[in-house]
Amino acid sequence: MRLLKGMLLVAACAGSSAVMAADDLDLDALLNVGTPKEDEGSGIRLGGYAEFGGAYTSADEGHWSKLRARMELAASGNLGSGLRWKVSGRVDADGAPDLERNYYSGAVRRDQRTDATLREAYLDVPVGDWEFRLGRQQVIWGEMVGFFFADVVSARDMREFLLPEFESIRIPQWAARAEYFGGETHFEFLWVPVASYDRVGKPGTDFYPYPFVPSGTHVTEKTPAHDARNGNWGLRASRLIDGWDLSAFYYDSLNVEPTLYRTSVTPTYELRHDRIHQTGGTFSKDMGQFVLKGEAVYTRGRRFNTLDPAATYGLKSSPTLDYAIGVDVPFGSEWRVNAQYFARVHFDHAKGMFAEREEPGVTLQVVRTIGSDFEVEFLAASSLIRNDYMLRPKLTWKFAPEWRALMGVDHFEGRPTALFGRFDDSDRVYFEVRRWF
Repeated sequence: MRLLKGMLLVAACAGSSAVMAADDLDLDALLNVGTPKEDEGSGIRLGGYAEFGGAYTSADEGHWSKLRARMELAASGNLGSGLRWKVSGRVDADGAPDLERNYYSGAVRRDQRTDATLREAYLDVPVGDWEFRLGRQQVIWGEMVGFFFADVVSARDMREFLLPEFESIRIPQWAARAEYFGGETHFEFLWVPVASYDRVGKPGTDFYPYPFVPSGTHVTEKTPAHDARNGNWGLRASRLIDGWDLSAFYYDSLNVEPTLYRTSVTPTYELRHDRIHQTGGTFSKDMGQFVLKGEAVYTRGRRFNTLDPAATYGLKSSPTLDYAIGVDVPFGSEWRVNAQYFARVHFDHAKGMFAEREEPGVTLQVVRTIGSDFEVEFLAASSLIRNDYMLRPKLTWKFAPEWRALMGVDHFEGRPTALFGRFDDSDRVYFEVRRWF
């Protein structure tokens, strides 16, 4: 009966979503798709997308985990003399939490029922070889498949883990960015006076990242005050040398990923954002038959949960090194393969931590284009030291220039405290229909 009710709700929402929208791989490119509406006086370009997506979680208590309508709108323009601006926003409405009120707590329903966010709002100011971007913006420093490694600036909406497209997951930052372009050298200076942080949802949601916290537990979040002491800043330099695209960066910030503090023996919990210091770099090189690329980040100041009852706040601190190396290999015009090796090293590993001193893993992505309308993708990610993995087959159908439909499966296996195994009860089938304008 629950499944039937969900399908009826899907049909009703899909029928009322006649204005559905676009591929979100690059909203800047999105604004140029189709025929944008032009305001001759200001040169304003309008665009966006709308979508309806659903997911049915197939655990012992099968339930609808997403029945969400989403619309994102954007406007951009040119003020003359190289001045450019952009504003975009997004609204969501999800019917699954209320349909499944016997499964989700009131806190989860309130967190996921509706959402409205300002995505971007910035002004670009060119000055000679410099360009300044002021306002709410995306800052992307790394782009490996499936995970965030060197992409240290962006906050993320983790309420669906790493499953949605990354452009949808990333949360922009209020920032002032200065970029210098000189030949094959690029310098970037970044200041984030008021930071955004990861959204992790509430205990009892399908992808809550702390599996040992029972559903319904009251967890507070200590959001840092908006003052100069809590700002973030960073430097990044990149250069093209003999075909090698190299970059290095330093970023001083309050961690966008919250740390779970155990604040009493009861226990009660609080999410806090510790100051961390990150040094890293990226590289890529077109080797002819394939593209070689990699990222590495060394982090100081991060703390990790532990089972040690004597640990203060239930945490142990340890510097870490996260790194990944991968290859992109095209086979003709129809096949694409990406393979990656990744790992995290805990230099001050302590007994009781959920992770081992070194946590290596691999990913494999295979994409097959079928004609001009269909694309089949398979993504697998797995630990190399335990039975812990994720499998993600997906089919995309571009049945009209303005439309896209997709369906897929997300499957997890592993122990309850492992990277993928903590979501062992969150296996799901999903679909999405999107139209851009």
